[in-house]
Amino acid sequence: MTDSGDPTPGTAARGPHRTLGALRHRNYRLFLTGQIISTVGTWMQSVAMPWLALLLTHSGLLVGLVLAAQFTPVLLGSQFGGVVADRYHKRTVLLVTQSLFILPSFALFALSATGHAQYWMVLVAAAATGTINLFDVPARQSFLIEMVGRQDLMNAIALNSSVFNGAAVIGPSIAGVIIGAVGVPLCFLANSVSYLAAVGALLLMRDLPPVVTERHEQRWLERVAQGAAYARREPAVGMMLVAVAVFSLFAMNRLTLIPLFADQVLHVGAQGFGFLMGSMGLGALAGALTLAFSPSLGADPRRQFWMALIWVAALLVFSVSRVYALSLITLFVAGYCQISFVATANNRIQTVTPDQLRGRVMALYAQALIGVGPIGSLQAGALATVLGAPGAMAIGAVVAGIVIVAIRLTRPEVFAPT
Repeated sequence: MTDSGDPTPGTAARGPHRTLGALRHRNYRLFLTGQIISTVGTWMQSVAMPWLALLLTHSGLLVGLVLAAQFTPVLLGSQFGGVVADRYHKRTVLLVTQSLFILPSFALFALSATGHAQYWMVLVAAAATGTINLFDVPARQSFLIEMVGRQDLMNAIALNSSVFNGAAVIGPSIAGVIIGAVGVPLCFLANSVSYLAAVGALLLMRDLPPVVTERHEQRWLERVAQGAAYARREPAVGMMLVAVAVFSLFAMNRLTLIPLFADQVLHVGAQGFGFLMGSMGLGALAGALTLAFSPSLGADPRRQFWMALIWVAALLVFSVSRVYALSLITLFVAGYCQISFVATANNRIQTVTPDQLRGRVMALYAQALIGVGPIGSLQAGALATVLGAPGAMAIGAVVAGIVIVAIRLTRPEVFAPT
């Protein structure tokens, strides 16, 4: 039981969505508090790590390799993280991963503070963070339903997205001030310490539901195959994963393309680039808050389909815009639709997936959303080199639009009302 008298969270029946219903659960309130603190720290490091790499190498390519080292493990190994999430208690997995995250961050602090940091050390720290992440993401995503149940899952996902996007505005801003004032080491220390909040929150949880963990003596590859087989059998899951992967590949390359727009197309410089990124971040935050206060919207497949189309349209308008104000507006719309589409996909996948497979299926989701990021950046960068940033953005949006319409036409049940 939760402290609010709800049914056991892991088995809560479907019912009317409640505004901010996830906050009725004590364990989730603890979890969210820890995530607010640790996510701000994570965004601070996301600025400091590539900046340190740039200071050490003065090479954009080598900075890109640091980002690739951080995200490639999720692409290659998330399914093994999903197996671990299904085999062991998710809180235990998260206690281990959140504790381990402290180590590479603190190492970067110590090395950069003492002047001993070298590029290969940054690369190793990025790879270590990515390797821990391949176990952390499936466990963290599939742990939500154990804390709040199916009824409040959409609200929990939306609140998590609100925290992520809010931190994406706050964390880099704080990091920029700190780096300008005292340098990068303090950002790494802040991130290292911030994980203590997440670990403390997990330790304070109580009365978690008795979720059955997988204990079959099967080979790891067989367990991985079970998650993939389920995704193929269940149209809503499989098609959602395809859609998320396609949009991640072709429509979420803001870090690759928007700097080029700011510099070469709109000619607004570094400050303008910051406002463009901020506009998209504010749109994403607005979309997440909309779902947090109206979670029923996140269970509507038809709305999800239209959010995808509007997202595509916003990117197309942005690609042809040469008016700065219009570009800001279209990125706000794109950010709003992006978080609406992705959060709804997360909710729909988790709601229908059996408890014993959720970790592995959410590992597929992590691969689709996060793991393909380096590939998407590569294709966007290559297209931008040949056709320019506007051409790369437009082609990516068109491909994403064609795929989502094809899914709607060939598998209409995926976006049909439930």
